[in-house]
Amino acid sequence: MTTTTIPNTPTPTTTESTAPHGDRYDAIAVESKWRDRWAQDQLYRAPDPAEWDPNKPKWYALTMFPYPSGDIHVGHWYAMVPADAAARYRRMTGHTVLFPMGFDAFGLPAERAAIRRDIHPYTWTMGNIARMRGQIQTMGTMFDWSREVITCQPDYYKWNQWFFVRLFKHGLAYRAKAPVWWDPEAQTVLANEQVIDGKSEYTGAEVYRRDLEQWFFRITDYAEELLDFSKLDWPERTKTLQRNWIGRSTGAAVTFHTEGGDPLEVFTTRPDTLWGATFMVLAPEHPLVDKITTPEQRGAVERYKEATSRETEIDRQNTEKEKTGAWTGAYAINPVNGARVPIWIADYVLVTYGTGAIMAVPAHDERDLQFARKYGLDVIVVVQPEDGTFDAATMTEAYPGDGRMVNSGPLNGIATGESKAAAISWLETKGIGRARVTYRLRDWLISRQRYWGTPIPMIYTQDGQIVPVPESDLPVLLPPDAAFRATGESPLRTHPGFANTVSPIDGTPARRETDTMDVFMDSAWYMYRYVSPHFDEGTEAGPIDPKHKAWLPVDLYTGGIEHATMHLLYARFFAKAARDMGIVDFDEPFTRLFHQGIILGPDGNRMSKSRGNVINPDDYVLKDGTDIYRLALMFRSPWEMGGPWQESNVDGARRFVGRAWGAVEAVPDTSAGEAAAEDVRALRRVTHQTIRKATHDMETFGFNTMVSALMEFVNALIKARETDVVQTAAYREATEMLALMLAPIAPHLAEEMWARLGQPYSVHLQSWPQWDPDLARDEEVTIPVQVNGKVRDRLTAAPDATEETLRAAALASPRVQELLSGREPKKVIVV
Repeated sequence: MTTTTIPNTPTPTTTESTAPHGDRYDAIAVESKWRDRWAQDQLYRAPDPAEWDPNKPKWYALTMFPYPSGDIHVGHWYAMVPADAAARYRRMTGHTVLFPMGFDAFGLPAERAAIRRDIHPYTWTMGNIARMRGQIQTMGTMFDWSREVITCQPDYYKWNQWFFVRLFKHGLAYRAKAPVWWDPEAQTVLANEQVIDGKSEYTGAEVYRRDLEQWFFRITDYAEELLDFSKLDWPERTKTLQRNWIGRSTGAAVTFHTEGGDPLEVFTTRPDTLWGATFMVLAPEHPLVDKITTPEQRGAVERYKEATSRETEIDRQNTEKEKTGAWTGAYAINPVNGARVPIWIADYVLVTYGTGAIMAVPAHDERDLQFARKYGLDVIVVVQPEDGTFDAATMTEAYPGDGRMVNSGPLNGIATGESKAAAISWLETKGIGRARVTYRLRDWLISRQRYWGTPIPMIYTQDGQIVPVPESDLPVLLPPDAAFRATGESPLRTHPGFANTVSPIDGTPARRETDTMDVFMDSAWYMYRYVSPHFDEGTEAGPIDPKHKAWLPVDLYTGGIEHATMHLLYARFFAKAARDMGIVDFDEPFTRLFHQGIILGPDGNRMSKSRGNVINPDDYVLKDGTDIYRLALMFRSPWEMGGPWQESNVDGARRFVGRAWGAVEAVPDTSAGEAAAEDVRALRRVTHQTIRKATHDMETFGFNTMVSALMEFVNALIKARETDVVQTAAYREATEMLALMLAPIAPHLAEEMWARLGQPYSVHLQSWPQWDPDLARDEEVTIPVQVNGKVRDRLTAAPDATEETLRAAALASPRVQELLSGREPKKVIVV
């Protein structure tokens, strides 16, 4: 076996193991020793592109950076350790690897935690980061800490502001009034996902809707492009979640008019059913509701609007929820037939989706039919199936299927396969509708009324203009002397030194924007900053050193699927916007994506202090060291599955490490001994079969089956020690291969083994072992023999045995002969 070193790393030297022969493996001492050595030697520093070996392709591996809550928990370990193993493997397979780490440090939880402790959020956050950084380093990961980014530092959030200004100048950032969720205790806007059962996930306070002037990013400008996943190696489930979130619909926009003359546009995917529309439904927040509601209905409408303001969009779209509404007292005119239809409001219509108004066709929409039956509204059938008829008066379920149009004027008799196009053509001819594509996706609401976030770099002048802070004046710094109020109101609003400024146009007094940015802004582009985290050649140059852009985009991104429709979608939008602004030259930020599972408590529930089922990694590390815990996590299940924590995995990993050390720690200094040829052949066979298996598993993230294969390999080594083969080159090769295969998953143990074997420092500078197909080939394989679908016998044969040989052997089997009873088989199949 030939090993090679990786350029741009310390010169290899031979390092003796400090453990005396015959001693047990002292994980605590060994791991501390090697981590200090790796840090001292900068073993994991990723080289700058100018230093790259042209024969080694780049590999940018990234795992989602943590929020600095104060402690690294088992979830962090389960995300980071296998990701580290994958990055280490790529380094050993001849790639130039970048594997950075940082902290997603802004956000409401940090601010609230700091207020409760009566300390500044910066102090609380940076203290947590210091603790968590040390815990992560204890994992033995190959993170390049020289590239660390911390999003609450001015040298990072300066570039958040720079991106905001650039987006504003390109028409992709704008300010508008919009209904938002308001947390009265935290005094801030919440995203839909942060509202659970009508309450804030942060404060527990009941939230409600209110209209506020907010800043938005035009992510909808990229809706169609975001539906293109052709360049991505991503899980299908994640792509489906994003497709559904973007929600592309094709149909027609049709304009109704109220009896007062106000236009009321609806979007429908079934314009052919317009003749069956018997009422209209508006979202309670629709701007026309107050204007058209009659005095007699105003009280009922206001009460209904108040009740709806407490519901989340998720609750409002629940198909199991009973349909409720209130009549406005107003009517609209159906443009296709002049029919007078009543206008209702109902919570199942959202002002953020489509136009906030729908035409209701109860005969062919189950939701509309339930509503119509409850309130005694008309039902008109406009599609009859080919094999039957529906009676509008008696139908108990809506019919959404195919058939032919009836009661539909110019569409009568047309099959539904052609009726949609025919309806759009007729509407356009009449000037009352047009073909249209809509999306469920809404623009990204970026404003937050909090202190602990990136200040939005916009200025309001006395003459009513809204202008960006000049790029040369960035960053706009958070004032360190902010006074937090018991009301929860952002201190930026009342901080005179922050809120008061001058106009960049003429120097007259002006006022700053006091909202801060959504924390998802921080993670939308952080992967770019890692490639040159200290680059600052002025705002014209931007946040990415052009000489380091060769690292981009990310080759492998790992993290939780819960980020599918926020962080991952925002990051994709950001890449496309940055491309169009000439900042990057690619379309997608992450070429390949992998989602790890979730580790549950031993009771099968999510870990929480209230349940008493939290697993603290520090307890295991202090007792057994890091590598045993790493192995236990990777052995427990496929990485993408997760599942309940099992103490037995630690016990098994502990036994494995002891046996693996025992197989290596007393290898004879000479390997010139002789042994039976069949024993040597058997050991070399299992060695190369294990390399083959480990290689496949590392490529597919099958860490659990790889650990299992190494356990079997160690058993074979322990057995081989009882024979003369332990004195041969085959045994030394086997132990060296064991250390190399352990290097990605148990890096400290592998390093100590490598040193014990007298090999040059470091095992982490070596190439991944290659397996020889001839040596890995079995001498014999077991062939099951089935008769009528049931296994009746098993044969042994050479792996390259011909079909004729296998057929003859199967027919000669005594068990098969007994079952045939002298008869000829109807068919013999060799697979």
